[in-house]
Amino acid sequence: MIVRHLEDLKKRGNYAEKPGHWTSARYLLREDNVGFTLTQTTVAAGQTLAMEYKNHVEANLIIEGEATLTDLDTNKTYQLTAGSKYTLDKHDKHKLEATTDLKIVCVFTPALVGHETHDEDGSYPLL
Repeated sequence: MIVRHLEDLKKRGNYAEKPGHWTSARYLLREDNVGFTLTQTTVAAGQTLAMEYKNHVEANLIIEGEATLTDLDTNKTYQLTAGSKYTLDKHDKHKLEATTDLKIVCVFTPALVGHETHDEDGSYPLL
């Protein structure tokens, strides 16, 4: 059984942030041998993130807040609120615009090592 608290993540170096923009608390990583990564991400109101996970599939559950999600290949937009889920199952190039502060639970597969950062395309490298 794996039990972790936010303070544990900070002590272990599994917490990243860009103050005023976003935070990423990485609760499960590849070293945990469960086959996926589980994070809690916050995005500050007014922030826009353009991403394309070329090497990972990501599922996201909005816990708090509101945002607009845009598929950058089709320009189709989706309104997200607490209880909304979106999955980037085709490595979808997308833009997330936070209308209010957002709290998101994210699942990645394959699992992340934990120190990945977004590259110029908004992807994480496959480590």
